[in-house]
Amino acid sequence: MNGKTPDQMEAEIAAQRDQLADTVDQLSAKLDVKSQAQAKVTDMKHRATTENGRPRPQLLAVAGSLVAAALTLVWWRRRG
Repeated sequence: MNGKTPDQMEAEIAAQRDQLADTVDQLSAKLDVKSQAQAKVTDMKHRATTENGRPRPQLLAVAGSLVAAALTLVWWRRRG
């Protein structure tokens, strides 16, 4: 015999069962693409807006710069 009492073995089995359940939960979370996508969208919304829900000024500046660059490129191509 291994020198463990039945109670010790049961406790060890229960601990291993809990560890296995945690591992399965972690793997399930990694494979849940829809949940990951929703979390990413929520994170992006949080980072792109202020506390009152308005777009961050930095985001507006970048968007304005991109629009200006696109308009300049279109104007330059049509001109030449």
